[in-house]
Parts: sequence; structure tokens; C-alpha cells
Amino acid sequence: MQFLGLALRACPWLGICCSPKDLHVCIDIYDDVGIGGGASGVSGGLLHPYSPKVKLLWRGAECWRESVKLLSIAEAALRSEELNLESREFPGYSNGFLVWRRGILKPAVSLKHLNVLNENAQKCLASCKIESIDGEAAQNLVPNLCVPMNSAFYMPEAINVHPQHYLKALFLASEHLAKDLSASGVKGKELRLHRISINNLRDLAGEYSAVIVCLGARAVFLPELSGKLPLRTCRGVIAHLQLPDGTSEVYPDHSPSLLSDAWLAVRGPRNLYLGSTWEWNSGNYSPDVPLEEASKALRELLPKASAMYPLLKNWAFTGASAGLRAMPPLTPHGSLPVLGCIDDFVGGNHRCKYWLFGGLGARGLLYHGWLGKLMAQAVVSCNENILPSELTSWRNKKG
Repeated sequence: MQFLGLALRACPWLGICCSPKDLHVCIDIYDDVGIGGGASGVSGGLLHPYSPKVKLLWRGAECWRESVKLLSIAEAALRSEELNLESREFPGYSNGFLVWRRGILKPAVSLKHLNVLNENAQKCLASCKIESIDGEAAQNLVPNLCVPMNSAFYMPEAINVHPQHYLKALFLASEHLAKDLSASGVKGKELRLHRISINNLRDLAGEYSAVIVCLGARAVFLPELSGKLPLRTCRGVIAHLQLPDGTSEVYPDHSPSLLSDAWLAVRGPRNLYLGSTWEWNSGNYSPDVPLEEASKALRELLPKASAMYPLLKNWAFTGASAGLRAMPPLTPHGSLPVLGCIDDFVGGNHRCKYWLFGGLGARGLLYHGWLGKLMAQAVVSCNENILPSELTSWRNKKG
């Protein structure tokens, strides 16, 4: 079984879990940029099951539950690992930041906005509550916060994840699982990472019983899939901000991250991530951000974020990162990932060999756990019907 691109990291763990005990499974991951080197690794890491209008997303309960479960598995893998956590695999981990459970706060910005948020918040999950609070309570959570409608919506269970550390920890957990199962007498489970790129799916034709394409935006550049997927590319730039030494008004230790027209993901009392831009139809998947592109992103993002958190004027820009998202089409249920068997795209006499797991867009952290579980079950059982029809219906519209 072979995997290509946050979907990529969920599939090995879930592929091992979902395979029968008496089945020998060898999983090869091909990823030329390494673990967390793509768009998922540079995301803001804000995790919750709601839309910008705090409406519960399609199958949000299942997705939230499985994402939280995988986060716990990744944390446990790090706790059990006897290694130097300051190694090049986990630089900066000594601050303990893999999952930061400080919640997320969203101020209302207009009366219309407030009414919509109020209505949607009443249908929140019990496991990820949305609390409607007044301006004073919001400013107690985040001092100097601007609350124009004297109302904000607080998600205390929402999570801030360090995406790159999380992806590496989940891979570590998958390695542990494969070794533990093999050691316990279960038929061999192997997991291997190859730092090379795959430019043509047919190159893998004779090597694997199944191939799952989890390439994110790069999937649209594979010759077998070019022009056939209902995905649009979108480049997003995230600015890294730091509070200069000597400035005393740090971001409080337990204050939540912020959502508005822009978002602020807290990485520490003196470190914030600000995002994100949306450059549609870009073909640039480089994580590097030239000065001109970074300056343009700051001009777009800073006014939006400063309107919410005016003290941002005291923070200094220290750098930027970027990723290329694969954005899915809009459906009656919202913008949903695209999954399914793609044997007919690749050609040849194949049955349930080639699979697509794509279009997670900006919600990879939410979708990867539950959909990765379903994808693993579908591949192992050679049954596409395990996947929700809302995610495979795009195949009926091709051409």
C-alpha cells in the first residue's frame, strides 16, 4: 500500500489499525518535502468543527471526535519516546507546544453578524461548546480586545495545534504501532518513508496492491489527474509576529486565539501567527515567501487583525510561510473533500487500486482523522461504498 502528501499522515496509522491481524501490510510513504513540509505543516493550526459563522460543519461531530483522538495518540507517542526532543525532528519542543488547549474567541462585528452567530451557536456540540459572552467577559479573556457589538463567541475546547510537530508525532505513533503489532505476533506491519517525489502514477503500477494519492494541491499536477479533478489551488501566506524585547504587554498565557476577518494563532506570550491570504489559482507551492509577497500579505492582514486586537501595532514582523491549498467545490453541504477510487483516470486493468484523498482545503486538521479512517477501511475492503456519497459524487460529474 502506498501513500502520496494532513491526509497522508492519518492514513498510515489508520491503515495499520484497519487491516486484519492476519494480513501482512507494508505501507510506503513517498513525500519529497518530508513530514510536515507541505501546506499542512505551515497552517495556523486552529482546530474546531465550525464555519466562519460558527455553524456546525458537515459531519462535524465525527470529524471533531476523530481529530481529538488522533491528537491524543500523537501526544502519547511523544511522551513515550525516549529521544532528545530538541532534535532536528522536533526543534523547539522543549516549550511543550504540540497541542495548546486555550480555546478560540470570535468577536461579533455587526448586528447582522451577531444574529447569525447567535442562531448557529445554539446548535453547537457538547464536546466543543460555543459560549456567548459580553464585551467585558471577552476583554477579561483577552485584555484590550476590541468588541464592537459588546458580544463575542468563545469556544473553550477549541484547540491550537503546532501542525508540523503534530504531523511528525503522528508518524512516530504509526511507527510505534507497526513495531508493537509485529512484536506481539501479529502478521507483519511495516511503515517506510521515502524522501522522493512521484511524478507519474503508472510508475507504481506493478509494485503495490493499492495507491492512495494524498498530494494536496500537487495532485492536480499529476499527468493522470491533470484537468480531471474539481479542485482549485489557493496559496495562503501566514505572517509570523513577535513582541520585541522590552515591551511588557505580552499576550497572556491562557488567553485564547482569535478569529475574525483575519485570525491570530497564539504560539506563546511573545509569538503570534497571523493569517491568512487567499491567492486563487496559484501554482506556487513553495513555502518560501519573498519580501514583496510578505509585504503585500501584511498590508492585507494587519488592518483586519488590528481592528480586533489593537495592540498588534506593538508587534514586529519576523518572517512568513506559505502553502498551496487544494480547495474543493461548493456543494449543498458546503465545501467538502473529494475522495474515491480513480482507477478509470489512471487507465489499465485495475480494480480498487488507485484512490484519491484530496480537497481538504483549509480544514485538513478537522477532516483528516475521520475521513482517513473511512478511506483506510474502503481501501482494505476494496469497497468505495464505505465512503459518504457526498464525497464521491464529484466522479459522476467529470467530463
